[in-house]
Amino acid sequence: MNLINGGVCAAKGFLANGIHCGIRKNKSKKDLALIYSEKKATCASVYTTNKVKGAPLTVTKNNISDGYAQAVICNSGNANTCNANGIEIATEMCNLLGEELNISANDVVVASTGVIGQPLDISPIANGIPSLVSGLSADKSQDAAEGIMTTDTRLKEIALSFEVGGKECKIGGIAKGSGMIHPNMATMLVFITTDCNISAKMLGKALSTDIQSTFNMVSVDGDTSTNDMVTILANGMAENKEITEDGEDFDAFMCALNTITVNLCRRIAGDGEGATKLLECTVDGAKDEKNAKIIAKSVICSSLVKSAMFGSDANWGRVLCAIGYSGAEVDVNKVFVSFVSKKGEISVCENGAGVDFSEEKAKEILLEEEITIKIVLGDGKAKSTAWGCDLTYDYVRINGDYRT
Repeated sequence: MNLINGGVCAAKGFLANGIHCGIRKNKSKKDLALIYSEKKATCASVYTTNKVKGAPLTVTKNNISDGYAQAVICNSGNANTCNANGIEIATEMCNLLGEELNISANDVVVASTGVIGQPLDISPIANGIPSLVSGLSADKSQDAAEGIMTTDTRLKEIALSFEVGGKECKIGGIAKGSGMIHPNMATMLVFITTDCNISAKMLGKALSTDIQSTFNMVSVDGDTSTNDMVTILANGMAENKEITEDGEDFDAFMCALNTITVNLCRRIAGDGEGATKLLECTVDGAKDEKNAKIIAKSVICSSLVKSAMFGSDANWGRVLCAIGYSGAEVDVNKVFVSFVSKKGEISVCENGAGVDFSEEKAKEILLEEEITIKIVLGDGKAKSTAWGCDLTYDYVRINGDYRT
């Protein structure tokens, strides 16, 4: 596998665009994005488990029930959630785009992100769709990525090439996510495209399997969004033999997909609202994968751990505390904890008890922008990783007046 440029346009046959149509007051902010496949593609999505769901998710789920799609449209600045006419608005977005692209409205994935409970006027979207479509290009993945951003401070896109059955395939993705991030199926909004030839059934299996150890292991603030969705389109234009079952080709696809999703997970976590540090928690030696995941997620979600990391304070007791209340089956008397960054590694806990360590060295390690909380148990051989960020003053500032 090799990293390449192009984001969601890296794969053959995919075009994209992003514009400001008028949903957001700031005219310098793009608020409408489009991804289009020149050929109808197999499609799979996963959605938030929050009982309060954005209307676009309902429409998308119905549209791609046959396993196919050809375009993705997403607006930012308004979540189209808890609106009496939300379904009608989301459906009209599909109808308008379908008409402009000359494709079926049922082949459109629709998504929205932004403020919840605010009426969404279809007018700016309707007025913007013609220029959105006319501006489609193979070099505008970044424009689409900007069009789905809300409180994000960094662009999130990646692409790579890989081989399936002797054929070069490409896969790329864009994502948005900064706050209200504590998924239980997927996370935020993520759109992935590939020219690999893979059946809808196997594409769905790949995505639903992958998210269990990637997007489901991300948390910024403990709030599961109403609009979380991850969607992948595969148009088969790489012309490899169609992947219809488990095997070497499917494994190659899974490896490529996982590389994309892990990268986006890290970018999302590191760009948490107000965050100054990316936190990664690795757990090794757990009884089984379930317990490893429970522990890693508990540590990364702890407000006390997150606050300590913001202050570069090696308060390892908070890590043990999070392990203890996680509900995982663990022998706390066998727990080892160390903090790691590019400045080195320092052990702070062995066999569930503190050890002498240099506070100065610990501070130096924790002042870095990427920190790993390394946990080693003595209960088995299972592993897991979770991603999050520190908790800062700015998180409260951003969310204190987000709506107004």
